[in-house]
Amino acid sequence: MGYLKSTPDAQGFFGDYGGAELPPPLVPHFKEITEAYERLAHSAEFIRDLRYIRKHFQGRPTPVSYLRNLSDMCGGAQIYAKREDLNHTGAHKLNHCMAEALLAKFMGKTKLMAETGAGQHGVALATAAAYFGLECEIHMGEIDIAKEAPNVTRMKLLGAEVVPVGFGGRSLKEAVDSCFQSYVAQADTALFAIGSVVGPHPFPRMVRDFQHVVGIEAREQFLEMTGQLPDMVAACVGGGSNAMGIFAGFIDDEDVSLHGVEPMGTSSKLGDHAATITYGKDGMIHGFRTMVLEDENGDPAPVHTIASGLDYPGVGPEHAHLYRTGRVNYSAADDKEALDAFYKLSRHEGIIPALESSHAVAFAMREAKANPGKSILINLSGRGDKDIDYVTETFGFGES
Repeated sequence: MGYLKSTPDAQGFFGDYGGAELPPPLVPHFKEITEAYERLAHSAEFIRDLRYIRKHFQGRPTPVSYLRNLSDMCGGAQIYAKREDLNHTGAHKLNHCMAEALLAKFMGKTKLMAETGAGQHGVALATAAAYFGLECEIHMGEIDIAKEAPNVTRMKLLGAEVVPVGFGGRSLKEAVDSCFQSYVAQADTALFAIGSVVGPHPFPRMVRDFQHVVGIEAREQFLEMTGQLPDMVAACVGGGSNAMGIFAGFIDDEDVSLHGVEPMGTSSKLGDHAATITYGKDGMIHGFRTMVLEDENGDPAPVHTIASGLDYPGVGPEHAHLYRTGRVNYSAADDKEALDAFYKLSRHEGIIPALESSHAVAFAMREAKANPGKSILINLSGRGDKDIDYVTETFGFGES
């Protein structure tokens, strides 16, 4: 049996990580979601509708691009990118949001709820809600609202209610906390469409499965382009949905090394980064067991990264499992490396990447030099429209 069919187990555990520890009022609602997903995942009608949406609304498949100029500039390995920036709404997030909205519709729900960091998940869910005629409530930290103003505007134009979160670190973790609190009172009529491969079971599995389309497409496209599989596949990791999406396509290919790239922020000091696997330890967060960055009191620690979509003090449980088993290699890129990659890809390839995706670009630029004759496929998980005001106002336009 292949990895994806055998993992997670029936309780949602990836080895030692995952599961669901919920307040009693939410237990029946998550059971309902699990049962609905198990039923619909193998439903010809659900699969037909999802395929139609992906092709005729999202614009899938997205292409794989050979980054010739960047490859020549770096020297060594040849760099390719899976272009999720060309997916409708500008990132991979719509892959699971349209599927979660379709699931909600099948379940008879009338509202979608979610947290968002960089705003891409919020935009994608607001888009899905508009498509299916559902209400939408998005919780977003005040820091991220200030950094990602274009996405806040997009969410409001799409009809979503954006709830500012002003307590604690005023970022992604607090947005999750706030949304869970609001969801408890609305669970009968709403679906909490978690935005990554995090949260209680079944969401880590469900979001991975919905994002698997990225890996399926990328594997087929790379083989068609080059006649072989890539030597390395890399993606940025915060919660980790874009990474699990592309990793899932290659997880059973032992000759393909998989690489998750975490945000190192400004230093290795706690509070200056969000590199959970690099510096975290086993713990609990938001109802599931995984690796967590903790402060001296054992609480989730404050985090920092230039990329709002990666500023989470935990990580998807499947990533913790793949790290422990050694199937995926995890490293980090700091803010300076990500910013340099942002400018380099923009200037030399005509592609403005999201700051989140720029961490994967930075990894490829770094590793290319050390791997002549090899190929590196990165998941370019989103485009940088949302980041250009923040980057140019804070850091300028880069070197000419």
